[in-house]
Amino acid sequence: MPVLEKLLVSERVSALRERVLCIKPSICTERAKFYTQVYREHEDKPVILKRAIALERTLKGMTIFIEDGELIVGNQSSCHRAAPIFPEYAVDWLPKEMDELDKRPGDAFFITEKHKDELADIASWWKGKVLYDKGLSLMSQELRDLQDAAIIKATGNLTSGDAHIAVDYYKILAIGLTGYLKEIGQYQSQVKRYESEGIRKDHFYTALTISIQALQSFILRYRELAYELAGRETNQERKKELQTIGRNCERVAGQAPGNFYEALQLVYFVQLVLQIESNGHSVSLGRMDQYLYPFYTKDIQKELITREFASELLECTWIKLLTINKIRPWSHTRFSAGGPLYQNVTIGGQTESGLDAVNELSFLILDSVGRMRLTQPNLSVRFHKNIDEAFLMACIRVIEKGFGMPAFNNDEIVIPELIKLGVEREDAFNYSAIGCIEIAVPGKWGYRCTGMSFLNMMRVFLATLYDGQDKYSGKTFYQGLGNFVDFNSFEDLYRAWQHQIKYYARKTIEIDTAVDTAIEENVPDILCSAFVDNCISKGKTIKEGGSKYDFVSGLQVGIANLGNSMAAIKKLVFEEGRITKKQLIDAIESDFTGREGERIRYLLLNFAPKYGNDDDYVDLLLKDAYMEFIRELEQYRTTRYNRGPFGCKYYAGTSSISANVPNGAVLPATPDGRKAFTPVAEGSSPASGTDILGPTAVFKSVSKLPTNKIMGGVLLNQKLSPSAIRSEADKQKLVSLLRTFFADLKGWHVQYNIVSRETLLAAKKEPEKYRDLIVRVAGYCAFFTTLSPDTQDDIIARTEQTL
Repeated sequence: MPVLEKLLVSERVSALRERVLCIKPSICTERAKFYTQVYREHEDKPVILKRAIALERTLKGMTIFIEDGELIVGNQSSCHRAAPIFPEYAVDWLPKEMDELDKRPGDAFFITEKHKDELADIASWWKGKVLYDKGLSLMSQELRDLQDAAIIKATGNLTSGDAHIAVDYYKILAIGLTGYLKEIGQYQSQVKRYESEGIRKDHFYTALTISIQALQSFILRYRELAYELAGRETNQERKKELQTIGRNCERVAGQAPGNFYEALQLVYFVQLVLQIESNGHSVSLGRMDQYLYPFYTKDIQKELITREFASELLECTWIKLLTINKIRPWSHTRFSAGGPLYQNVTIGGQTESGLDAVNELSFLILDSVGRMRLTQPNLSVRFHKNIDEAFLMACIRVIEKGFGMPAFNNDEIVIPELIKLGVEREDAFNYSAIGCIEIAVPGKWGYRCTGMSFLNMMRVFLATLYDGQDKYSGKTFYQGLGNFVDFNSFEDLYRAWQHQIKYYARKTIEIDTAVDTAIEENVPDILCSAFVDNCISKGKTIKEGGSKYDFVSGLQVGIANLGNSMAAIKKLVFEEGRITKKQLIDAIESDFTGREGERIRYLLLNFAPKYGNDDDYVDLLLKDAYMEFIRELEQYRTTRYNRGPFGCKYYAGTSSISANVPNGAVLPATPDGRKAFTPVAEGSSPASGTDILGPTAVFKSVSKLPTNKIMGGVLLNQKLSPSAIRSEADKQKLVSLLRTFFADLKGWHVQYNIVSRETLLAAKKEPEKYRDLIVRVAGYCAFFTTLSPDTQDDIIARTEQTL
């Protein structure tokens, strides 16, 4: 329907929500100017001190404001939804794209002529000095060519940094910012400054102190502003609110918070400033229902807060999360369509003793997110076999609202596999979702639990057919084992696949190593390192090896197309002989045009097994082909190996966000019948329109993947018609289906779009009537009308299941 039902929120929250939704995304140059000033003035200083001083100057000098009605305060830039610029990461793209920012087919930004002039000046100083340039300089020409050919893409890491992390909010709330300063001081006093390692550690501790004191000063600026506004306020109720805000800021700037309101405000300040320090996204909030619950229960028991006010504070926080914004080059934007920040909040799951962790705050967070219907936070629920039934049904009622939340991760596979990897039991039970669907232990994990680089699996497979030649770029990156037309059996093809995928797996690691090294040397995150164990005790940043654990995942895109292509060739060419090898090659090279091309495509689409239909023929073939990549990956170690953290290993991941669209845009036609330059399948989901036997069959197919080896996330999108879960009986069907998938089949993840094809088509045609329509793109949600047309079409094309 064009008009969504009225949100059941307070007038205050409704007004704040509407105000933010009406804001057009724009550009803020303040951070860029402050950082450029500091880097110019302190070129002789170690980079870690430069970055600390730059953060300090930004937090002390940037515009701050408290809007009418706000209860949670703090802004990222000079106005809401204005994306700051992070020049130290990449700037060359800015002069090239500034005039086109408001003309983008999706994720448009509005920029003034004044800001264009400022950014042109800033970009000229940074030329040749940015992370992007430093990262490319560490790559061989071969690796650069692979990136330019878009077979492996890691440019987003060089233009936007790392993140993909959650910090230790338990500790932050327990000891407060002053507690961190005391701890840092104790370790710095023990530094042996006569050793080279001691000099480096001393700089690190000095940078930590500068950064945390800058955060304190930033918070105290809001205290002063709140008191100033209270002094001028004539509305007595608002005056009291501003005075409370001032007291909250005064408290959390120094001491540990004493109540729920203070704790939530401190959590938001940390979340905010981490995204001012770094351009990395997927900064997540961990298990909020667990670390805030003691504050909530104490206040409720003492009648210091009502459930309604606590909910209103949460809703104000969700709005504040939406005000944070990032701008990316268009090349990276296409991989993250809809401008997501992936600020994930995790609820549910189990306690360290294995009991159900659902509590009253879990319900409150779930309900408040459901009422707000925003793209932030990205809400995840940890499922386990003993999860509270009422809570699970409450999740279904929120899913029914049709904005793609919550998603589900499965304790039944994640926890055991973390323990097998060597993660301590206590930590494994405390994992949370990070960003999309990936997982890590908050405050103990290093960067990039997923998202290091994107590998286009189908470009690799096409190279397998052409003796190693990449048909899109025309280059042969790795000599193959022959041409497909000369293969005598499917086993010949499979050996050629093994040969190619091992090479490309190795090259993803080589690219990741260059990126990691460049980030470590050029853009260390100091404040974030303070809040991750054991950076302070080790005297190292996260990137240097300060975290307790270090496990990393890249992303493999188009796996369903890989399985379908292999199955089609094996069955129709080598087993049944319906299609000759030459006929298949001619058909894909012609993009299935002409009568013969159409005939071949008809056979491929209709007579070959398709992943997503519980057919072992294709499902197990895909599993085997994917395992060739995974086995090769297991040989390698991250750049933190032997430098402190446990693990330092790579594993696979399918949380490909919106990369399936740009990956398809550089991919010729494929043997599964897919037309040239159209999207490939996203995540671990079946290719659009090929899963014809219902959601249970999809679940069974996905469960056959080596999910215990894909700890970077097994992302599964499902689309249901709104009518599919309208009745109570239908909702119970979905609950039963989820329990089967997670408890019995050991599925990893699932999330739902509850929206009809007709609504999506109408929204594309008349976007002004569907401003609030939110869809699940991949492991995140976005406003449908902000997406580019090709991403919209990809979502529309997904199979609409029935229960």
